[in-house]
Amino acid sequence: MSDAPVRTETPAHPLDNPAYASLTGPHARFAEVRGRVLRYETDVSPWLGLPADPDAGDWADLAALAGPGAEVALPGVRVALPEGWEITFDLEGVQLVDEAVDARPDEEAVRLGADDVPEMLALVERTRPGPFLPRTVELGTYLGIRREGRLIAMAGERLHPPGWTEISAVCTDDAFRGQGLGSRLVRAVAFGIRERGETPFLHTAATNTTAIRLYESLGFRLRRTTRFLAARVPQPSTAG
Repeated sequence: MSDAPVRTETPAHPLDNPAYASLTGPHARFAEVRGRVLRYETDVSPWLGLPADPDAGDWADLAALAGPGAEVALPGVRVALPEGWEITFDLEGVQLVDEAVDARPDEEAVRLGADDVPEMLALVERTRPGPFLPRTVELGTYLGIRREGRLIAMAGERLHPPGWTEISAVCTDDAFRGQGLGSRLVRAVAFGIRERGETPFLHTAATNTTAIRLYESLGFRLRRTTRFLAARVPQPSTAG
């Protein structure tokens, strides 16, 4: 018998590739799949999941899934893109996880659903918190605050790797900023996530230092840096 030590491989953390972990796990019902490549249905989310070590076949499957000339989101991808892929968006980001958030329900927060989507889309258009599409609300719980019947703030759940849920779409109408509504909604969404026995996390741009300070003050801590990348699928060659 050999005395050589047995080599074991540490499994990747679900948050190292959260879109892939979501689409192969709790969000599998939203997945469009080709080979090892997965993406959300296009009216749900622009995020897609690539394996951590994409090869030429994976890039070919992604191109076939998205279509020639399509722009695709490649969150967290740090490998070199194949020849012909044009980077259209590149932003350094951070990932923060719940360490000591004072999660609590909020009496003013109401559950938002399909009937609220037009107002949610209008609020996102005004505040630009990040991608929010007509069916994004199906990804999890979204809570909002209304004043005089008008939706003026919201936050909700997006990516869902096993054991974790991302808080996303945190936004407040400019006329109501400075009242702590975003913080209240983050705590309320985090409370619901904790009630399921899961841990909240979130992403933001590395340059958004105001948001980072706010989230850290609420009890989130920096876990890792990441990259928000988008690229355009090459058009087929017409040479021949």
